[in-house]
Amino acid sequence: MSLFNHSIKELEEKLQKKEINATDLVDTAFARIHDVEEDVKAFITLDEENARNYAKQLDAATDKTEKLFGIPGGIKDNIVTKGLRTTCASQFLRNFNDPLYDATVVQKLNNEKMITVGKLNMDEFAMGSSTENSSYAKTRNPWNTDFVPGGSSGGSAAAVAAGEVLFSLGSDTGGSIRQPASFCGVVGLKPTYGRVSRFGLVAFASSLDQIGPVTRTVEDNARILEVISGHDKMDATSANIDVPLYTDSLTGDVKGLKIAVPKEYLGEGVNREVKESILQALKKYESLGATWEEVSLPHSKYAVAAYYLLSSSEASANLARFDGVRYGVRSEKAKDMLEMFKLSRSEGFGDEVKRRIMLGTFALSSGYYDAYYKKAQKVRTLIKQDFDNIFKTYDVVMGPTNPTTAFRIGERIDDPLTMYANDILTIPVNLAGVPGISIPSGFSQEGLPIGLQIIGKHFDEATVYRAAHAFEQATDFHKKQPQLGGAK
Repeated sequence: MSLFNHSIKELEEKLQKKEINATDLVDTAFARIHDVEEDVKAFITLDEENARNYAKQLDAATDKTEKLFGIPGGIKDNIVTKGLRTTCASQFLRNFNDPLYDATVVQKLNNEKMITVGKLNMDEFAMGSSTENSSYAKTRNPWNTDFVPGGSSGGSAAAVAAGEVLFSLGSDTGGSIRQPASFCGVVGLKPTYGRVSRFGLVAFASSLDQIGPVTRTVEDNARILEVISGHDKMDATSANIDVPLYTDSLTGDVKGLKIAVPKEYLGEGVNREVKESILQALKKYESLGATWEEVSLPHSKYAVAAYYLLSSSEASANLARFDGVRYGVRSEKAKDMLEMFKLSRSEGFGDEVKRRIMLGTFALSSGYYDAYYKKAQKVRTLIKQDFDNIFKTYDVVMGPTNPTTAFRIGERIDDPLTMYANDILTIPVNLAGVPGISIPSGFSQEGLPIGLQIIGKHFDEATVYRAAHAFEQATDFHKKQPQLGGAK
């Protein structure tokens, strides 16, 4: 069997009918991993022995009604997993082999009897847009291994696209779920800020970070979000709001749906093939009974500058805890306490992490705080107000997830400003705190996926899923598979 050809719901039904068991699913996942992982490099750590042992325990269970019973999944390596190494793709945490607790999202998945296959590669401390900043390996795009999978959740998207797991969890600070989902031709959701607990997520920028699911289909994505959402007393920013059954909104009906299309999202810098794909998607929505109009998000042009000031400032504070004292790697060259701090951080952090710490420390420093950090916060408010104004009239906002398709490995890694601009269409969503999803909307002439981004109102993931599912059901982009590792 192949994980490519089944949804989570279909496998759940097969498990209940005893046509397959959990061991079959784990065997299938690891057979695929051993077949393609050398090419894709999606994982940092595999947990094969424990996964197989747990599958045997589940096979012996009499009650198999949990939502994710026996389903193999992967976890981004900045989400803490009890007893399973968590590195954030950094040499600083290469010896963090035995965390003492599970992140809340992992605990919720475990309650539904999912099986963790392993920890997925990423840009170090989630800082990057290509997964080239990992200190372990460069993950490759399953559609063409000469190209990047996106980032920072590149391993999460690549593992699903390559058929190694049925779903994965990623984190999204400025597009780090949606952008790799777009590059890898899968479905990736950034929930409303506060919808999913961040407890156990190693912080990059605490006011922007959100955990979300990556899947092959919209229905699978909605099922995962149902599991991981909800209030958590361990996270002060977690919203105490009821979690709906998102799968109930997947009716395929979008008649009367009002779509806003920002002119800034289809303007200069957007690749011709990407723009054409989005316009064709909008025509499809028209045929399904929805309407769309061009609007403006006038402050979106300031989003990249505001984001990198704010996120880097928060990163400089959050990463201060990595000092070689409490956990993580300590420099062996240090002769005194100050040298221990300096050398541990110099040796442990990669170049991109150091760059952002320096930028953030500068923005927060005396004499520059008002000019940079405070002004960026004001811009953030204006960007949120732009979305608020549009959502008074429209149900969703649509546009490309990314201005281009995936780029070649090594093509942009030495040009940080160009790399930062790569997230120009996803960053406003994080600054405003609203939900956004990327779904496949076509392919370039090179055969690389193109992503359609659908943005919704605060805590209205249901409408986002309804719009995404209707398009998915009316097209077959999600059914295509990368030709990797032979026959599927």
